[in-house]
Amino acid sequence: MIKLVMKKVVTILSLMIMTLWSLTAFAPENTYRRVVNRSFQTGEHLEYKVHYSIFNAAEATVDVAPALYRVNDRPCYRVNVYGRTVGAFDLVTRIRDTWRSYIDTSAILPHKFYTNIQEGNYRKEENVTFNHVNNTAKAEEKTEKDLFKVPDNVHDLISGYYYLRTIDFNRMAVGQTVEVQAFFDEEIYNMKVRYRGKETIKTKFGRINVLKLNPVLPQNKLFKGEDAIRIWVSDDENKIPVKVEAELLLGAMEMDLKKHQGLRNDLRFF
Repeated sequence: MIKLVMKKVVTILSLMIMTLWSLTAFAPENTYRRVVNRSFQTGEHLEYKVHYSIFNAAEATVDVAPALYRVNDRPCYRVNVYGRTVGAFDLVTRIRDTWRSYIDTSAILPHKFYTNIQEGNYRKEENVTFNHVNNTAKAEEKTEKDLFKVPDNVHDLISGYYYLRTIDFNRMAVGQTVEVQAFFDEEIYNMKVRYRGKETIKTKFGRINVLKLNPVLPQNKLFKGEDAIRIWVSDDENKIPVKVEAELLLGAMEMDLKKHQGLRNDLRFF
């Protein structure tokens, strides 16, 4: 159960944070768009704790490499996301998942996406290369039939999160719902996300002003209703997730920011 819950939550949260791409003006055909980034930089490091009900269930780290990489002849941020179960949950279902994205520094679009999934006895490792001129995504070491057509400015699960952080939420109305498209696991996903406005919440670092978002979930057998997942991101230039809650049919999950360093802008706690 916990493996299924964590996999669903990671996928939904990752897709959720790539919202609002349609609000940005597109560049001319066959050229890359340009996105102004004042929110993140090389060397950023974030750590999170995940709780299932009252138990420590997992931990995750999100790292932007200290140096830039060159992919498809474009400068890129290399972002690693690593998640693992801990404690008793590690004995029940051992999870060691790694996601990696090479994100264009100017367009904030993915050029390569790597996954290494280790969940119990299940194993999967794959590299995907994006071509944003031809609008294709190709899984390496696969046949030509696995060359997929993708929408303009499509994201992977990680790049969308970093693109979202460049968005000015003051341009959105409370309650506004947007839809995005992302390529993952050889499929195009459409995700609706609702902006819920601003709040102030308490964290281990102090109180902080946040923006509240939630994905609009279809009817399913895992979560309680369409608003079961709620994410609070810092209401500043950083826009990093500070807290996540997910109401399940059996219990609840919560993710909290544990550590942060190398941010482009200081978090404003009070």
